[in-house]
Amino acid sequence: MSSFDFERHVEQTRRQFLTTSASGLGLLGLGSLLSADGLLTPASAGTAAINPLAPRPPHFPPKAKNCIFLFMGGGPSQVDLFDPKPKLNELDGQPLPDSLLDGVRFAFIQPEGARLMGSRREFRQHGQCGMHFSDLLPHMARLADDFCMVRSMQTDEFNHHPGKLMMQCGLGKFGLPAMGSWINYGLGSENDNLPGYVVLTAGRGTSAGATMWNSGFLPSVYAGTRFRNQGEPVLNLDNPEGIDDHIQRRGLDTLGELNRERHREVMDPEIESRIANYELAFRMQMSAPEATDLSRESAATLEAYGVDRADPPGGGRGRGGGDTYRTFASNCLLARRLVERGVRFVNVIHASWDHHQNLDDELAWNSGMCDQPVAALIDDLKQRGLLEDTLVVWAGEFGRTPLGENRPGFKSVSGRDHHPFAFTSLMAGGGIRPGTIYGETDEIGWNVIRDPMHIHDFHATLLHLFGLDHLRLTHRFQGRDFRLTDVHGNVVREVLA
Repeated sequence: MSSFDFERHVEQTRRQFLTTSASGLGLLGLGSLLSADGLLTPASAGTAAINPLAPRPPHFPPKAKNCIFLFMGGGPSQVDLFDPKPKLNELDGQPLPDSLLDGVRFAFIQPEGARLMGSRREFRQHGQCGMHFSDLLPHMARLADDFCMVRSMQTDEFNHHPGKLMMQCGLGKFGLPAMGSWINYGLGSENDNLPGYVVLTAGRGTSAGATMWNSGFLPSVYAGTRFRNQGEPVLNLDNPEGIDDHIQRRGLDTLGELNRERHREVMDPEIESRIANYELAFRMQMSAPEATDLSRESAATLEAYGVDRADPPGGGRGRGGGDTYRTFASNCLLARRLVERGVRFVNVIHASWDHHQNLDDELAWNSGMCDQPVAALIDDLKQRGLLEDTLVVWAGEFGRTPLGENRPGFKSVSGRDHHPFAFTSLMAGGGIRPGTIYGETDEIGWNVIRDPMHIHDFHATLLHLFGLDHLRLTHRFQGRDFRLTDVHGNVVREVLA
């Protein structure tokens, strides 16, 4: 030890010494793991970075190991898909009672002159449970006995960006971790070569962007990694021309030594994330292209998901840049491949379901896009024995009003505004009670009248399925213990198997 090293060593505070010593224990696990895979040179093996994604035990035995969250950004119309209201059709064109409008804020509806708007959809009951689906979702309806349909979802937000943040992050505010980040923070990842949290997108893109899958105040290693629909799954994943794996490995080792030296000095946990992300990117160069290669699937599987379907005419807000049907179907299949390989949380996002006008045509287009692939995903997971411990969720950030939207400038009333008071979500697998219809709305679909499920309750229940107590899964930030459910939430045990 040089005199400089000795002087710096003796100047350490007791807190620094204890923190460094405790961190040193964590080096052993990742060092052993990386050495076994030949990713560490002898010089760097003894000083490997701490692995923030190492698997951790749950609070109690879990039902779910993975989650595929199918997020329909924009707010699907529950009264046209899942929650039939004959009385609403009977009252079509009538005003809503003033008592229901008192204190209500709308995004665009003008309360004076607003009228109820019935649904043109035909509903039938399906399965032994008698679950209602509209004629737009025949494939998903076939699997009614696999779903738990929650008709009593509620949120605090009535505009898109805060609504999406609330569904994904627990509150309609910036800077909070997404639910996929919280689950990986609590449990770690069971795959060393892929991210624990992957995001797949289709359509025009969500207005909330990456704020829906960031890690907030948690270390950045827990953020969602967006996989692209074309080319490299992640930008700059491939080596530059002239750089082989050996050269890259030497560069990473040198960079790792510098980062670890800095970590010993300042003990910033974000440096651990930086090291882990560099190592994960190196591993992904082999694993990610294989995981995303759908040519390895059988022709029958590709046909079942509808991967080769072309976009029909129309689409409006749901269309995006083209090939939306193919992209969404491919994403559903890719989600199965990812959870099969141990990815903890996959967020499949499509936007937009924001049908302020032209509801009948555009809702039919979106439903046609998602109906076949979602049903194929459930079938595929069941056949492979994966549905039992894979939770599948289908939801938007809110629903649509029973009122037609009378926004100034619209030539006709043909759509619905945002509706946070009552909307529908679907869940399957992962410890959910199948064939269950939970909650009830009033005769026009305005309010919940039985068994409400606020988003905080939904998140508490989701964490419970993963063996995580939402009251104990916390992270101290700026002097306060934060959690996904904020200071609210109860596990809804009636939907648990």
